[in-house]
Amino acid sequence: MCHKQVGSFRSYKGVSMKFLLTAALAGAVLASPAYAADVEAGHAVVQRWCSNCHVTSEAQRGQDTAPTLPDIAQRHAGDQTWLRAWLTSPHPPMPNLNLSRQEIDDVIAYLATLAPAQKK
Repeated sequence: MCHKQVGSFRSYKGVSMKFLLTAALAGAVLASPAYAADVEAGHAVVQRWCSNCHVTSEAQRGQDTAPTLPDIAQRHAGDQTWLRAWLTSPHPPMPNLNLSRQEIDDVIAYLATLAPAQKK
């Protein structure tokens, strides 16, 4: 057999078992289905955290100083990097909401529904 002891880990044909185990675990994580963003959950987050300052619908009034969410969605449609940064590191007077990655994905999915479809 081609097994030999390398440090505290076994080796098979010169490949560390630690490396093989790490590669197998990484493959399992990458192969697992990712959680898709949920528009309804994003709407719930917006209603809970954003609607006090931002206009979130045509029927709502908001503060004059905060841009409307439909305007934000339109100006930054398709720019998930900007939206993610905006939600992750808000600027004053916007509070730090400490949203989870899933909540951020959900809010971005909801904002995408507020932006008109881009014409190509």
